[in-house]
Amino acid sequence: MMKWLMGIVLALGVVAGVGWYSLDQDQRALVANMPTDRNVLFWDMDTRNAAFRALDAFPALAEARVIEAGEATYPLPDGAPLELPGFDLDAFMQGQNAAAIVVVHDGEVVLERYGLDFSADGKWTSFSVAKSLTSTLVGAAVADGYIDSLEDPVSKYIPDMRGSAYDDVTIRQLLTMSSGVRWNEDYSDPQSDVALFNEHVPQDENVDALVDYMRQLPREAEPGTRWLYNTGETNLIGVLVREATGKNLADYLSEKVWAPFGMEQDATWLLSNTGSEISGCCIQASTRDMARFGLFAMGDGMAGGEQVVPEGWFAEATTPAFETGRFGRGYAYQWWTYPGDTYAASGLFGQGIFVDPARNLVIATNSNWHQPTGNDGAGEERNRFYAAVQSAVDARRGEEGVLVGGPAEPMVR
Repeated sequence: MMKWLMGIVLALGVVAGVGWYSLDQDQRALVANMPTDRNVLFWDMDTRNAAFRALDAFPALAEARVIEAGEATYPLPDGAPLELPGFDLDAFMQGQNAAAIVVVHDGEVVLERYGLDFSADGKWTSFSVAKSLTSTLVGAAVADGYIDSLEDPVSKYIPDMRGSAYDDVTIRQLLTMSSGVRWNEDYSDPQSDVALFNEHVPQDENVDALVDYMRQLPREAEPGTRWLYNTGETNLIGVLVREATGKNLADYLSEKVWAPFGMEQDATWLLSNTGSEISGCCIQASTRDMARFGLFAMGDGMAGGEQVVPEGWFAEATTPAFETGRFGRGYAYQWWTYPGDTYAASGLFGQGIFVDPARNLVIATNSNWHQPTGNDGAGEERNRFYAAVQSAVDARRGEEGVLVGGPAEPMVR
């Protein structure tokens, strides 16, 4: 994540925005009295419960740009409720510290639950789920002719990267986090790259701060030979899309997806201290609209009767380029891949969009896990939930298929 997530001092004397008004009196008190010199990884649970639904409400934390929805809304009618025999959904919600679950099967909402006093009208932060939306904008830029090829070098669109380790790294390698450039994504290390890069001040004021930081990093491996999780590279993808299209990311996302596909609510995208969208993080949107984005991906990028990305883009973008060793997942174009040709967008503290095209299934989740990466078992619990939903869909259809988390079983707490 970005430096503002690693160590920003929260001066919350001036508060504005819709998110603030969505908080109850106790939640407002928690956020208004949030301790200074603390970062999101070390906020207490109650503070995160309140803040994650309103990060765009605090200009002292970060400004935000609106992602405008259109006039028409993509319908999500209620379907027959999906039963999960043998799976304790209440215990799962409690164990995940879940704010929302929305399950869409065959275009109908078959399971929808809310917690933490959150609701369908609210917007929850995405954390790194935004990475998958950013990569989709690359596809849109290719379809629009702004980007010629994924085999183009990054420096073709960001000339200030010439002469750096990224000079001959391709857009495809950037999308798959396989640049071979050195990077440290240790959230607990205040000297890691992920803790430093967003506060970098370039000596040349004409050079983007992120670009200046990234172009100073050395190469460790040949491009395309090694996967290494790198939020800085997702932010670099955002710079590339802005440079190629001449548009900011919020407007481009609204133009290509949010409005024509029919998202119900405006969303917001937090901005860095240089005024650009933090493309590796932090879109505030409703859980239902994130489920709609899963439907957009599953439909291969059709919106408003138009092909937004090249035909077959999502099949390519969700084919694993590397195995990661994390929860049995692979990695593609900023999407995590699972067995059975399923894939997911995933963010810290339990944000996710899981897509299973074979079952015509989308699962959107928002949570506030006790540990940011779910290494305490929360990630495995969510995989078991995915598997339980898949089993229930198979039972409804009288079929059997490949499950993400193995055989569904009750959660042991």
